[in-house]
Formats: sequence, structure tokens, C-alpha cells
Amino acid sequence: MDTTVKSSAQTQERSNHNGQETSLWSSGFGMKMEAIIPFLGKYRPFMGRCCQTCTPKSWESLFHRSIMDLGFCNVILVKEENTRFRGWLVRRLCYFLWSLEQHIPTSSDASQKIMENTGVQNLLSGKIPGGAGEGQTPDLVKKEVQRILGHIQSTPCPFLLRLCSWALLWFLNRLFLNVQLHKGQMKMVHKAVQEGSPLVFLSTHKSLLDGFLLPFVLFSQGLGVVRVALDPSTCSPALRALLRKLGGLFLPPEANLSLDSSEGILARTVLRAAVEQLLASGQSLLIFLEEPPGYPGPRLSALGQTWLGMVVQAVQAGIIPDATLVPVAIAYDLVPDVPWNMGHDLAPLGLWTGALAVFRRLCNCWGCNRRVCVRVHLAQPFSLQEYTINARSCWGSRQTLEHLLQPIVLGECSVVPDTEKEQEWTPPTGLLLALKEEDQLLVRRLSRHVLSASVASSAVMSTAIMATLLLLKHQKLLGEFSWLTEETLLRGFDVGFSGQLRCLAQHTLSLLRAHVVLLRVHQGDLVVVPRPDPGLTHLARLSMELLPTFLSEAVGACAVRGLLVGRVPPEGPWELQGIELLSQNELYRQILLLLHLLPQDLLLPQPCQSSYCYCQEVLDRLIQCGLLVAEER
Repeated sequence: MDTTVKSSAQTQERSNHNGQETSLWSSGFGMKMEAIIPFLGKYRPFMGRCCQTCTPKSWESLFHRSIMDLGFCNVILVKEENTRFRGWLVRRLCYFLWSLEQHIPTSSDASQKIMENTGVQNLLSGKIPGGAGEGQTPDLVKKEVQRILGHIQSTPCPFLLRLCSWALLWFLNRLFLNVQLHKGQMKMVHKAVQEGSPLVFLSTHKSLLDGFLLPFVLFSQGLGVVRVALDPSTCSPALRALLRKLGGLFLPPEANLSLDSSEGILARTVLRAAVEQLLASGQSLLIFLEEPPGYPGPRLSALGQTWLGMVVQAVQAGIIPDATLVPVAIAYDLVPDVPWNMGHDLAPLGLWTGALAVFRRLCNCWGCNRRVCVRVHLAQPFSLQEYTINARSCWGSRQTLEHLLQPIVLGECSVVPDTEKEQEWTPPTGLLLALKEEDQLLVRRLSRHVLSASVASSAVMSTAIMATLLLLKHQKLLGEFSWLTEETLLRGFDVGFSGQLRCLAQHTLSLLRAHVVLLRVHQGDLVVVPRPDPGLTHLARLSMELLPTFLSEAVGACAVRGLLVGRVPPEGPWELQGIELLSQNELYRQILLLLHLLPQDLLLPQPCQSSYCYCQEVLDRLIQCGLLVAEER
């Protein structure tokens, strides 16, 4: 199987030859099947261990080597055995019976407990700004508190939850081939529940469907109704009202007002009281730390950091003794919803607009065998209290990266700085400004740490590998697909597929059918041609999922090229004459400059990792892949 890139005219001419393309998709790739061993024999990396530096006690607990062999389960596969009943009729109604048997705890006094919160009582008594005594009576303030609270949350409705869980289960089975979840990862989460601390799931964000899929996955595994922190700007008022009944949480618009605004103080106080009551009652919370694809701004979500900041405040104030944080990642073969270039400037999603989109999706999936696979990853839970204590003890005399690199950039110093004292710096955003400076730094570092762990634990799907090979014009797709899979596993990243090589390639190309063309050439061989834009653009976006796997080598290669560019004549050719000697200090300096130049949202270095360790890791990767050879002089 070859891959080439043709012109737009040639592609159009070939694809119109009597439906030749359609017959190729249905004819398959031949009868001879070649087996692929994608997991290096019996070895498969277990993803998601927590940081041993920041949370050593959590790293030792909740994990046993036996859970690595528990395998995967398909969350949306519900059969007669998953219910208490048996029989022919049960097999037809198993989805409905399963939804009826799920335990949904009810709590009707949540609003009363929030009104009894100390901060809310201070508002009603006029002890803090924004409350009674500033031209408002306690009754008016109480009504305003109830109005803001109604905007934030509502008591979940058991009937709606059961109805929507049944409908969502039916919809997901028509949309996806499977939704895979590692049983060992789920076992760690169940052990964390037994310790008594509320669970806070911190997830990546790949699709608008994540806000429905992840709560359903956790609900189906016996974790109850998970409250989801959602973005109010993406939903219409009617849809927000429905989502609040299903466990959704929304920031009140007044919370974004200035710090000295009485309305802003009132809204933030009520919001903090609602989060404290939710955690004190033992309910789980899901926060998206990543902006959805196509968002025109930083990758790390300011809204997610705001919710996480309130969790940190609740622990530090002693409202709850501790909270258990669970990094979550989700990976799709193909993201099933809106275009990549969606932004927040689009109109909010309405209730009927969403229903129409679901109906259209079901019509497209009717009779279609090209359904995608989904992988949900639950990393090892860790203690927020433990992370806070260990993180604060490491802040000491650390300096900012700007402060370290400024003398080198200005030419005032040529010595490699003491990178063990480096500290990442990012400006505060949104409601984080209401926190103390030390707490702002803690929330930002914790957010980046968790997002880095989530991205590292996410599996690489077959579509990402195939898109990368097509863009790089590899001539032998089957052999290179197997090679790239092995390289991914050798670097400690998991893959979200398995099976026979030819069947796997056929399934992957069928998923990419809208973006590639299959043409038959002489001797029965096939040529895979990427379609012109937007096909090439879509393949490029899919290949970005493979970037974290080879990011260290990419940074190191750029550093080496930057050092060698001055040794090659400008007129070319760009070829090395013999062996070039590079100083380790020069490489360190070049990598540090790249760390300062490249977006931190792209690199996602762990805050507990010094720049020296990162530089050494990059050099080790370059030596491992054979680009550099270490010599002592």
C-alpha cells in the first residue's frame, strides 16, 4: 500500500471514474491477513500513575500491580446480565431496566444548608460588603442570594436523570462502536471513594459531548450523580435550566465583576458557599481544565481554574479535611460534533438546536458501520492536602524563567543559569484574582500539573497514527503503521486499538473516508491520496494527538538545528561534513531558550520538574533515538 499526494484536478478525475472509489471501499484489502503485535508481546504500559515527587503517599496507595492485568470494559455494553431480571422481554428492555436500577441519592435541604453558610449569614447581617446595610434590607439580600443560587445549581431530578441516562445509553450505542474504560483504573477510583473524601475529576476537553459522556461513564460505574461545572456562555437559558436539573453547575454572570463591586462580592460568596456545601455533602465534581478544540485563546481553561480554586479554598478553610483529585483524559477516533473552528462568538446552543443536531447525527449513523471508538482514562487519584503541603515546601528560593533567561537574552551572561531554581510563571486570570497571591500560584501550578498528567495518560488512536503517516508521505503504510505504534509504546504512551494489521488499516481509512481517496493501480496495489483542503487540514489536526509522544525529540531536534545552523554555509546544501561536536552547556542553553519561546500550553512541563531535569530528559531522548552520541572529554 502506497501513499502519494496528487493535485486537486487529478484527485477529482480519478474519484469520478464510474464509482471506482466506492467499490474499493467495499472490496476490502484482500483475503490474506497479517497479524500486528501492538503491545510488545504481553507488555502494555499502565498509564496514569500520580507524581511521586509531589504526592509520594498517594503514589504508594490505591495501586497494586495486579490491577494492571484487569483489562478493559465497554461501558455502553448493557445486556440482560446487567439487570436483576431475565427473559426475552428483558433483553429487549435492558437499557430501560438498567436505568431504573441505578441508585440516585436525593437531597432536598441543600439550599437551606447554603443559606446557613457562614459567608452567606455575614451577607445577610451586613458584616461584609455587598450584603444588608448598604441600602438593602436582609429580605432583599436573601431574595438576591436565592436568585443567584438558582442560576448556579438546582436539585437534580431523579426522573429526568433516569430518562436521560436511558436515552443517552441508546444514543451512544448508535454513535460509538465502544467506550473503553480500564477496570484497574476504575478500581483505584472505587478505593479512593472508600477513604471518605469527595472526588474532584479534572478532565481534558475534546468535544461538547464530553459534558454528557463523562458523567454517564462515572454514573454507570456506581459513582452516583457527578456534578459538572459547565460554561454558561455555550448554552441557552432553556438548556441551562435542563442541565441544572441533571447536575450541571454554572457561574453566575455577576461573579466576573470587579473585586470591589458589591454585586460581584455577593455572587462570589454565594458561589463559594454552594461549592463548600457540595463537597461537604460528599458529592463528586467534574471540572474541565482544558478549553475545547478551536477555542481562540490559552489551552488551560480559566473557568476550570476558577472552580478548582474554590475547591482549594474549601480545603484550606477546613470546610472539608481533604479532597481527592482524579485526572481524566478522553480520546476519540474522530470527534463527533461541531467543526474545529467553533468559537465562543457563536450563538449559544439551544435546547431545540441540540435536539435537532442529535437527530441529524442519528440519521447519519443509521445503517453506517463506520462507528468510532472512545477511550476514557482515569489516572491515579491523589490527595489535594498532600499536594498542597509538598508544593509549598518546594517554592522557597525559586526564580521565574524570565528572570533566569534575561541576562542571556541581553548578552550580559553566557553561563547556563541554575535551572534547579526555576519556577514557571503565568499571569492570573478571571476569578483567580479574588484569591491570595500564594493561592493563585498554587491553583495555576496544580492545574498545569493535572493537565500534563491527563494528556500523558491519554491513548493515541489509530486515526492519529494514520493521519501522521499520510501527511509525511510514507510509502508503505502497513509497515510504517506497525513501526509507529511500537515507537509510541516504547515511549510509555498507550494506544487505543488492537487487532490484525490489514483489518485495522481498513477500519481506520474507512473512518477517514471523507478526507482521503483510495485508488487502485497496477498489480492490485492501492494508493491513498489525501483530499485537498479541508481534508489536509483535518488530517493535520488529527496528527496533533501524536505530538505529546514525540515532543521531547522535537524540542531537542530544534535545539540541535539552532546550534548547527551557524556552521553550515548559507548557500547550502544543508548537510553535515563529518561529526560535529556540541557542548552540553550549549544544548542546555538552547533548550532553555526554546522553553521560554514555545507556548507553555504546548509543552505542558510539570511544575515540580526543574528545567535542568527537562533539558536532561530531552538529551536522553536524542541519545536514545541515535541523533546524538555522548562522549566525555
